[in-house]
Amino acid sequence: MPSRLDVWRYKIAAIAGALGAPGLFLVSFLDSSILTFPIINDLLLIQLSMQHPARMFEYASMATLGSTLGCVLLFFLARKGGEAVFRRRAGRRAETIQGWVERNGFGGMLLAALLPPPTPFKFFVLAAGVFKLPLVSFASAILLARLFRYFAVGYLAVRYGTAALPYLAQHKWQVGVTVSLFVVLSYAISRFIFKVKHEHEKGSDNVLGS
Repeated sequence: MPSRLDVWRYKIAAIAGALGAPGLFLVSFLDSSILTFPIINDLLLIQLSMQHPARMFEYASMATLGSTLGCVLLFFLARKGGEAVFRRRAGRRAETIQGWVERNGFGGMLLAALLPPPTPFKFFVLAAGVFKLPLVSFASAILLARLFRYFAVGYLAVRYGTAALPYLAQHKWQVGVTVSLFVVLSYAISRFIFKVKHEHEKGSDNVLGS
């Protein structure tokens, strides 16, 4: 017998499907913050994109925006909740996740956001908030990862229809290589941007100090 939470998930998913793009935003926001809808937002994106291929860009954008804002909400809730809450929820994985987030920053969050289930991604979001990863780095990593994920799913839905998710499952190596290249390129670009910004700020300080 389904639990009350499962019933509510089913109702929300049904309402979201009827609402179209706003519903996809809602499900993606809730899934990334206070609730969990396992692959429901992906399936809804596929369904809507198949029904209205010309609106795939809109659907993928709404899913990206909803998921990113949901993660940002969870990020701030984690800052208020504190380290004790994170360690209680993450359990024995807490030390590993904390080290990953603190060592790798933007690149670590980007990779964690791109990895498929059963990666405990919400624990990485909680750790980013608790251990004060800069908001800009955090939000940028989530946004890039969600853009890649949802536009890829939307494109596959338009091209392959109901075979989109099976296609991803059958081409794990190709998808893995593509994701890895995306992470490396994004990380390199971010390092270059922050390096240029740092050098510019350093130059400004020297001018002011002279």
